[in-house]
Amino acid sequence: MFIISFLVRRLAQGALIIFLVTLLIFTLLRVVPGDPVRLMAGGMAPEALIEQIAKEMGLRDPVLVQFGRYMSGVVRGDLGQSFVRPASGASTGGSSFGDATRGERADVLTLIGETLPMTLQLAFLAIVFAMLFSFLVGIPAGLSPGRWPDRVAFYVSSIFISLPGFWLGIVLALLLSVKLGWLPAIGYKGFAYTILPAIVLAVELSPVLIRTLTGSISSAMMMPFIAVGRVRGLSQRRIIFAHALRNASVPLLNLLGIQISGLLGGVLIIEFIFDYPGLGLLTINAVLQRDFPLIQGIAIVTSAIFVLINIAVDLIATLIDPRLEY
Repeated sequence: MFIISFLVRRLAQGALIIFLVTLLIFTLLRVVPGDPVRLMAGGMAPEALIEQIAKEMGLRDPVLVQFGRYMSGVVRGDLGQSFVRPASGASTGGSSFGDATRGERADVLTLIGETLPMTLQLAFLAIVFAMLFSFLVGIPAGLSPGRWPDRVAFYVSSIFISLPGFWLGIVLALLLSVKLGWLPAIGYKGFAYTILPAIVLAVELSPVLIRTLTGSISSAMMMPFIAVGRVRGLSQRRIIFAHALRNASVPLLNLLGIQISGLLGGVLIIEFIFDYPGLGLLTINAVLQRDFPLIQGIAIVTSAIFVLINIAVDLIATLIDPRLEY
């Protein structure tokens, strides 16, 4: 019963958040300078034709009217069609006014569906790398506060958090791909092309995870139940992994949910640097091309992902520690 009421309450809150995000993005796109119809029709198209296309598409209607029309399509699962991407698969529009495929625009949902799995693959691999490294460094540091493992964890996390992601991506691409030839770097022709961008993202995620895990393990090892476990004759390994790590996992899990949600900002830059065909690169191109429907669709999908991640994190945290209430 708790799970049902929890899911209903959080999904309702999530729906409100997604609606507000959609309204904000929709309104901001309409008030910024520039006319997307110019990109659709081409730079040499006459002004009369541009106004005709804009009126036919409803872009000259009041913002609230446009928003209501857009939301009526969203609730039916229709995120609209791209302004500048034809169904033939071209990435830009406006280059050829006589293009026969110009009237066949790509569906936003299709474009997102093609790129989202790539970004999820990259994000998942980055989280795996970050978690493995954080556990290797953070657990020994938490078990030895004030000693050399703790100092190593502090120095490593300080160095990692000081490295700009875009700079690290360029340096690793030059070193591991161009110089040594160990990993491919640009584009995507297989899973190996995901490893290098994932390493860069993992370096960005690791510092906070290491410090949180170190502090949580250190605090858990000073709790009374640890002393009770030693009196009962439990092995150090069982005390650490079955008791201390379980209690330390709740703050780490909450932080990980925030980190995953904030991963999109890093993905935008990293996918652009490595020309990785994911949602981040699609977002950058959509912004540069003023592709309103695509930007709005990406905002809705990413907002929904963030909401679902936070719901899942809170639910797992309550299962680990039933004392928590959300």
